[in-house]
Amino acid sequence: MAELLNKFSEPAGLWDRQILKGNVGLTEGQLIEVGKSGDVTVQLIGQHISPLDQVRRPQAINLAGSTRQLSADDQAILQQVLAGKYEYVKNPTFGRVNAKRRLFDQAPEIALPDTSWYHPVMESVSDAAQWNAKSTRSVVLTAEEERVLFFQFNYSRYRVFKLKEKIKKAAGSAIKSADAFELLDWYRKAEELRVQIAATNLALVLAMAKRTRMADIDFADLVSEGNMALLRAIDKFDASRGFKFSTYACRAILKAFSRSGVKFMRYRLMFPTDFDSKLERSDYLDIKRAGVESDCADEVKQILKENRAELTQVEHEVIRRRFAIDHASSGQIDPVPLTLEQVGRIIGVTKERVRQIQNKALDKIRQSLESDYLG
Repeated sequence: MAELLNKFSEPAGLWDRQILKGNVGLTEGQLIEVGKSGDVTVQLIGQHISPLDQVRRPQAINLAGSTRQLSADDQAILQQVLAGKYEYVKNPTFGRVNAKRRLFDQAPEIALPDTSWYHPVMESVSDAAQWNAKSTRSVVLTAEEERVLFFQFNYSRYRVFKLKEKIKKAAGSAIKSADAFELLDWYRKAEELRVQIAATNLALVLAMAKRTRMADIDFADLVSEGNMALLRAIDKFDASRGFKFSTYACRAILKAFSRSGVKFMRYRLMFPTDFDSKLERSDYLDIKRAGVESDCADEVKQILKENRAELTQVEHEVIRRRFAIDHASSGQIDPVPLTLEQVGRIIGVTKERVRQIQNKALDKIRQSLESDYLG
């Protein structure tokens, strides 16, 4: 521990230094530490701080009064929420005392959609149309159920936002650890509702992608852009205005498709030629080697044809049959090479003698090839 602290003993303003209790858990640029007494510390440590970051960086936050430990996922969520921007769609009913009971306890139960039919890497419009709606449990939300889901979703984000503001105000002093764990619970609840809304409207993205039919853009890329637009639409939709979410989401998805088309056209203007894998540097050596091998094979055939290696008749016959050069059996498209034993039966010698004749003939061919072609 002393060596660790010595590394951060630079002048003030360059490095944060803190004497830690219990085990130390470092992440990239940040630290959330749970001490033996249950204290939790969020602190930038071991990172070079610019003047702008010194203004923006959060103060140390201590949470006390709990023996419950933070998991790695909890630490990551707290870092993300406390350091980033978190928003919600405002509604005046969220601030009422009975808002939670009215939105959750008294709300009707809404069925979860079945998304087993969905495959994110569908390669064509026909692939998207192959799923059978009768074999899956399709969920079509009523206007009231849709309002309930979005009110629950934004109320959960509202509670996260309020807890975050409370923690920021208490920066530098101990706050109730219950606030941190409540923030985590409401954050996970908001994410669950977000996923449920997105899963219910997945078919909407596919319908818009089939309707758009951009020939130059891959269908999977189009669906990906539509899914991202759907998630952004969920975050910004205000259900209190009385409109259906599908109306709002369709316009957002089509606008995303339009932007993708514009980006693709700009890319084609900058790079008018199609991608050619032959131009890749990683393939250059393989292509070059294959070309040299093909040329050498043609040259060997020419050496045999003109007998520039001065092979005897037996050597010539052994090479032609062992390597299937112009020796195709009837009904065969490609010549079939014979084994040493098969060649020995044809010319009337043992397979060991065939191997000796073959090696001697190959040496003659190699010398001729090196002197005439490679030399």
